[in-house]
Amino acid sequence: MSNKLRLKSQFNCNKAFLISFSVFRVAFDGRVSAMIRAMNILFAIALTTGILSGIWGWVAVALGLLSWAGFLGCTAYFACPQGGLKGLLISTCTVMSGVVWALVIIHGSALAPQLEVVSYIMTGVVAFLMCIQARQLILSFVPGTFIGACATFAAGGDWRLVVPSLALGLVFGYAMKNSGLWLATRAEKNKSLANQSRESF
Repeated sequence: MSNKLRLKSQFNCNKAFLISFSVFRVAFDGRVSAMIRAMNILFAIALTTGILSGIWGWVAVALGLLSWAGFLGCTAYFACPQGGLKGLLISTCTVMSGVVWALVIIHGSALAPQLEVVSYIMTGVVAFLMCIQARQLILSFVPGTFIGACATFAAGGDWRLVVPSLALGLVFGYAMKNSGLWLATRAEKNKSLANQSRESF
């Protein structure tokens, strides 16, 4: 009787171990698959970003635009929490609002160049407005506003050159990220079809 109980107990322990191992293996395989998928997405975005960055450098030179300002536009889109066309709209509106605010500071300070305190006060007030405008969804990406302002200051207030450079940079940023996501999705789909074909044979 004791042998039967011992065998039964051992059987239950083995069964529990096998169940625990199976659960662990499923969880581990799921994590590994998620990590591989994330790495594939990162690789695809890195690939399309590298290719389109080179193209942007050529386009900027050909059109006489500021390549560095374009890369700031790319950065603004990538950093925006929203993606897709909505992210492009929000990042564009915030970046361009930053250009406007920078011009307000530049021209406002020029009204009283002999009084430096006016420039400091105006900078503080405008910085407050740049942040508080985030109450509107379309202007909610505050870093984009400061990116636009910094680009304008760096270009000496030449908004005619800064605006198209930033705008094209934003478009290139959209193309870089979304073409990478498309490439990763297509690769994943082709891989799934290949696995299904093997299983059918």
